[in-house]
Amino acid sequence: MQAETSGIASHWSGLKRDRVRQPERTRGRKQEFLHQGSATGGLLKLSLTDCVRVVDYDFKKNWVRYEGAAIPSSESLTHAAIYESELSTTAVIHCHDSVLWRTLLDGAPTTSKRVPYGTCEMAREIIRLFTETDVRSRKIFVMAGHEGGIVTLGKNFEEAFAVLLRQ
Repeated sequence: MQAETSGIASHWSGLKRDRVRQPERTRGRKQEFLHQGSATGGLLKLSLTDCVRVVDYDFKKNWVRYEGAAIPSSESLTHAAIYESELSTTAVIHCHDSVLWRTLLDGAPTTSKRVPYGTCEMAREIIRLFTETDVRSRKIFVMAGHEGGIVTLGKNFEEAFAVLLRQ
């Protein structure tokens, strides 16, 4: 995790913060995934102690079960919703860039401005995007209620990052 994150992060000098997660596919169970812990967005390099493994979650209860020393980010359910909605996704990049966000707002699949980030409502909003928009093919969406918040997805980190570079 450390090598992959630091290698990709070195290309993101203009972006304010990045969040990267990669799920571990487990047949017949909810998607488990590694996830940066809360308050780690400013770190230049991550260690495994900065991450958690989300092993179970419940969108309705706004609840996650995790393993590891860190505390999960409030956006754990957002990422769980992505992995559940698009099974080919194994990498999610959540970054912040206000200029790109304003450019993409309502041009790319966009969550409702009324839905705050880090909530079970956002998880449901992500599921809605996957059923009602072309987010599957575009592999990018904007969080209207989370200024600067842009999310890309892909089969690996390189693909998710390439989506971001094309914008």
